[in-house]
Amino acid sequence: MYQASVPAFLQTLNSLSAILDKAAEHCRTRSIEPSELINARLAPDMFPLSRQVQIATDHAKGAAARLSGREVPKFEDTESTFDELKARIAKTIDFIKSVPANAIDGSEEREITLTIAGQPKAFTGQRYLVHSALPNFYFHATTAYDILRHNGVELGKRDFMG
Repeated sequence: MYQASVPAFLQTLNSLSAILDKAAEHCRTRSIEPSELINARLAPDMFPLSRQVQIATDHAKGAAARLSGREVPKFEDTESTFDELKARIAKTIDFIKSVPANAIDGSEEREITLTIAGQPKAFTGQRYLVHSALPNFYFHATTAYDILRHNGVELGKRDFMG
């Protein structure tokens, strides 16, 4: 369970941080106000870049915490600059790295209950990781990448993959 989760989270979070560096540089070299990208979205009913990063980090730290039987760290959702978003990613990475492998391994059958649309939903650890945590994490990380790519930041698959 550890090898199926933590390395994937760390790789993509590090890539996301590097992508934000490229976005900040894009703003500097093109005289774009950073808030234009931070508040950009792909469609009017989608979350902006800042929220995509927040949710991606929430899924990564949430999975590491829940699978290890720890309390999920709470972060305020107030980031409004590239540096603040990168700091959130760094805090998430630090938390994930603090969880030992033996705390996550063996969690396949651990009961995990989430509240989804106001209703409790019970998962086993493996089902939670495979059917909720990882897909949601990748959805929001990919959407952050897509928002930046759509707005002209020069990114490619290698940037996403790290």
